[in-house]
Amino acid sequence: MTRKRIITVIALILSAVTTWAQYRSNVWCPDQGDGTYVNPVIDADYSDPDVICVGDDYYLTASSFNCMPGLPILHSKDLVNWQIIGHALNSQFPEATRPEHGNGVWAPCLRYHDGWFYIYWGDPDRGVFMVKTQDPAGRWEAPVLVVEGKGIIDTTPLWDDDGRCYLANGWAASRCGFNSVLTLRELSADGTRAISLPVMVFDGGNENHTTEGPKLYKRDGWYWIFCPAGGVATGWQLAMRSRSPFGPYEWRKVMHQGATTINGPHQGAWVHTPFGEDWFLHFQDKGAPGRVVHLQPMTWRPDGWPVIGQDTDGDGCGEPVMRHRKPQSNSRLIVNPVEDDEFDNPVLGKQWQWQADYQESFGMPTANGVMRLYNYRLGAENLWAAPNLLLQKLPTEHFTATARMRIAAKADHQYGGLVMMGRDYQALVACREGDHFLLQLLTAKDADKGKPHDVQTLATFEPSERDRIDYQPALYLIIYMRVEVADGQCRFAYSLDGKRFHETQQAFAIREGKWIGAKLGFVSEETNLKGNRGWVDADWIRFSKQ
Repeated sequence: MTRKRIITVIALILSAVTTWAQYRSNVWCPDQGDGTYVNPVIDADYSDPDVICVGDDYYLTASSFNCMPGLPILHSKDLVNWQIIGHALNSQFPEATRPEHGNGVWAPCLRYHDGWFYIYWGDPDRGVFMVKTQDPAGRWEAPVLVVEGKGIIDTTPLWDDDGRCYLANGWAASRCGFNSVLTLRELSADGTRAISLPVMVFDGGNENHTTEGPKLYKRDGWYWIFCPAGGVATGWQLAMRSRSPFGPYEWRKVMHQGATTINGPHQGAWVHTPFGEDWFLHFQDKGAPGRVVHLQPMTWRPDGWPVIGQDTDGDGCGEPVMRHRKPQSNSRLIVNPVEDDEFDNPVLGKQWQWQADYQESFGMPTANGVMRLYNYRLGAENLWAAPNLLLQKLPTEHFTATARMRIAAKADHQYGGLVMMGRDYQALVACREGDHFLLQLLTAKDADKGKPHDVQTLATFEPSERDRIDYQPALYLIIYMRVEVADGQCRFAYSLDGKRFHETQQAFAIREGKWIGAKLGFVSEETNLKGNRGWVDADWIRFSKQ
């Protein structure tokens, strides 16, 4: 029995006995197995995380911007071990002909109220949207436009004890010309529309410039806003409180980088657990790998103010911890967000996202254990304009990913392979030219500015097989591709037998995308705009330690 078939059988057995498949990463696991964890608890790009506790279950969502499906939903039993269980958004730009990089879902807020899970987010160009469901791992209802407007971001609702609903938000200077302020308005009791105009409840001014990302809570009669200030890479965390949702609010700095290497530390979520503990999750911007998720202990001082992290000097402002005891829980399960994919299921793995709204012509899972990706007719544009890239987040900073694929080309200039995607990108592809395949390295600098990629031909291959039909016969190439990632760089390699790999000579400096980290996945394109499309059948991709 082949390794692929063994993995398939195991997956089927596991899916029969558990609601969500339990995956243990080969490259990053924060749970140390001794009652402690190390940060980051998710070493992947889950920007602007928000987390809630419902019973003894924790749920997390994060910014997804233009990537689809959007609004990822992760589940945990202890705030350390997380797994992807679904997405809350399947479409946001159905009329767009190319990716809306950096637009769409900014800083969502996840809440549970009266038996329903809600997610609110600000689309900086359109307004405040909301989706809801009673099953966070299932289908979410269609988005509702709650507040129409430009520049409204980082929204967070609060249902008060009397049933009234309030919405706090930040503002994007790129859309409205100002920032550093927080506003609050009242919504209808069902949270679907605004019933008051906004009131400015906090102005960060010079002392707390770039105040954004508010999260609104209530505790012991106090209304609390937790938010970052000072900028993504160099900022700190604020806590502010008032006896009225509309303020005025008094504030304190409750966490900063201090002497640690954890820059930011940027916006996140306060969680009160069933065991009476308080924790805070936030992100750290690592540049090319993206914005990764950290977990910090949170305590309350005798004066009623919180401290996040470790306050060694007793000044009321904590510093992030790198290793700490795990939150108290009844779970001993170690599980991580999925990375590997054998493509044996008839649904796309939850780790994958497209660069734009999915179209069925991009491709689909198949009944014979591969994911088929049809060529997208890209013309002369670079891959920044390709909506059909099938990508996943980098799982950590050091790893190796290997994929097996069968490339089919019915015409010249049809190509497919692996890509490390960002504002700069590099892809290793096999491209048909006449009766052969050319192995090519595509390298782009400033792809977001429309600059074309350079093409370097590395080798020429005879097809593995040929069609025996008269009309547009395809040539096929079975090839293994590998990418090694370490210290902010990657290097591709290839093999025709899966045993002997040949490295490319050029190391590539990985670069982030628009508000997201770099992503890795499959590319299937063509510049020949006539006749039938070729395709890539992705057989599997597997991750291992570098």
